[in-house]
Amino acid sequence: MFRIWAKVLSEDHIVKQTTLERDEKFSYGDFFGYLAEICDTLDVPTPLLLKTHLFNYAKFNHVVFRPSDFMEPVDFEKLVLEHI
Repeated sequence: MFRIWAKVLSEDHIVKQTTLERDEKFSYGDFFGYLAEICDTLDVPTPLLLKTHLFNYAKFNHVVFRPSDFMEPVDFEKLVLEHI
């Protein structure tokens, strides 16, 4: 079982948030699927997922996506995913 807390931050305030909870074992191979589901729930575009994003999530239990990680313009400063 795992849970991922996703927060959309603008000016260091949480604008939107959601928690993805699954009973299955966490898999880095499915991380993009988790990210896409979270973005659909939050109604934000899905960012590019780079190897450094996966390394940061694996090493620090969180990852930050900035507007430069999105192909579309976004109106927030950060999308943060945390393992809880």
